[in-house]
Amino acid sequence: MAIEDILMNDESLFSNINAFDPDYIPHNFNYRDTQMQAMALAIRPAINGGQPSNSTILGSCATGKTTAIKKVFELVEKNTMDVICVYINCQLHTTRFGIFSQIYKKIFGHLPPETGVPFSRIYSKIMEHLQKNQIALIVALDDVNYLFQNKTANKVFYDILRAYEEYPGVRSAIFATLSDLEFKYAFDKNVNTVFIPQDITFSPYTYSEIHNILNDRVKAGFHPNVMPDEILEQISNYTYEKGDLRAGINLLKSVGNIAESQASKIIQQEHYNKAINSQTPTPLLQTLKSLSPLEKSLLEIIINSDKILNAGEASDLFIKKENVSYASFNRILEKLEFLRLIDTPFTGEGVRGNSRKLILRFNPEDYNYI
Repeated sequence: MAIEDILMNDESLFSNINAFDPDYIPHNFNYRDTQMQAMALAIRPAINGGQPSNSTILGSCATGKTTAIKKVFELVEKNTMDVICVYINCQLHTTRFGIFSQIYKKIFGHLPPETGVPFSRIYSKIMEHLQKNQIALIVALDDVNYLFQNKTANKVFYDILRAYEEYPGVRSAIFATLSDLEFKYAFDKNVNTVFIPQDITFSPYTYSEIHNILNDRVKAGFHPNVMPDEILEQISNYTYEKGDLRAGINLLKSVGNIAESQASKIIQQEHYNKAINSQTPTPLLQTLKSLSPLEKSLLEIIINSDKILNAGEASDLFIKKENVSYASFNRILEKLEFLRLIDTPFTGEGVRGNSRKLILRFNPEDYNYI
């Protein structure tokens, strides 16, 4: 098909191509009721005039954290005017001024002037509004680890959580979303005294859950009978192996585009094969590249071993190589498991956790790409 024909063809396999966008909020959002209930319980006191609770929203990429927060915030604002919920993507807004500008916009309907107005005036206007109207503030800081890279986190958390000291009656809380356990050790003592969060953990999706989620997305995005069951099953397997739901959603869109460009009325095996060949292990590579030198060092020990190591064997090798403590080893091991790079099942042997086997969750050859 000619390029012009591709661009101008008005026949589509998609009923709603936006269903495959990263910011799409599905009507059916399943398997996260427990986590959403925990968020609701943290916010509930604010609806009744009390102090909301802080939370850390923990989980690896593409486990539904952002969607769950937005769903809960939507329900809160639908049912009360006494709580303002602000979602902030910390990859996009990394400065103190930028973050409070988003809070200002949510409250007043427009951004504050970028120049000529000091931060203190913007901050005061926000807090005075909350104080006067007895409105609680819940701020979700998504990917909050980005705030630590430019040393913004401590100040932002302090500004939000200790506002009551200067503005009595102000009630505020933070939902901090992250996929990095080191976050818990990064605050200074002034923040740690007021940020005492509950942990809300988003476990990785099972294969069955992934298949059902992708099937719901097929129903939302494609016309009926476009996606054969066997192709959906292959995409579900691919997604589970990658450990990233976004990879599967992107693949759905890709196979649809390829089939459509070839004027096919149904997605076929050749379209799936072509889409797979064009895929790159981007989510995995991003995770691997984000590791610290010590984290990479432990992972390399696991990768380069000619057998499956247990935790005790890996700790001996790692401590000897890097001259670190066992506590450091254990914390790094916990993070590698948290990021779904390894599994650590117990064997029923040994003591003090040394019976755990360290099993890679990805193809070791992918490590060569970083």
